[in-house]
Amino acid sequence: MTTQQPVKTRGRPPTITLERIANAGIEIGLPNITFVGVASALGISHMALYKHVPNLKALKCLVAEEIFQRWKIPRASNDAPGELKEYLFTFAASIREFVKAHPGLTPYVIRRLAATQPMIEKIRAHQNHIAEVYDISQEQARWLLATIAFQCFSVADTIYSVVGKEPVEEANRGLEEVEMEAELDEGMRALITGALVILTENSLGEARYSPP
Repeated sequence: MTTQQPVKTRGRPPTITLERIANAGIEIGLPNITFVGVASALGISHMALYKHVPNLKALKCLVAEEIFQRWKIPRASNDAPGELKEYLFTFAASIREFVKAHPGLTPYVIRRLAATQPMIEKIRAHQNHIAEVYDISQEQARWLLATIAFQCFSVADTIYSVVGKEPVEEANRGLEEVEMEAELDEGMRALITGALVILTENSLGEARYSPP
């Protein structure tokens, strides 16, 4: 007697949301994103993906925005904020690790025209937080954080995009990376120290800031 096999019924197609699309893009990585790749990861056709995202540029912006929104920017404690200088060292270190974890994101952060409105709002909220905690003006906080972020994002992106590649491909990637990270950290310490001196000397035409 032959046992009849149950007929497999087609289930519902997967529900596609912008969050799922962003998750798939993050998994693939910004430098490697394609419509076909993201669609395949979602189990749909690339034509179906076009119904949710109009083009590759919009797809990459969606993924970049989601990556940035998930970044836990270090916060200062209102009760025990510590020295602003030490906070800024922590902030710079966080940027370095963020860039290392997410290749290809930097252009969406340092280029003002590429940043989305939610990204800009998160940046401004952070600036307002630092201004409040350390009792400096919003313009001082904006200048200070923007200066540090721009330099750290740019240099970190350069480091992680060239380490282990031409013209010294035979170099030990791990050792080279550690060495270049140390140089970046020293450079950021110098930048932060100098930036605080500028604030103290009132070069921005703002109320004088005196480090605690």
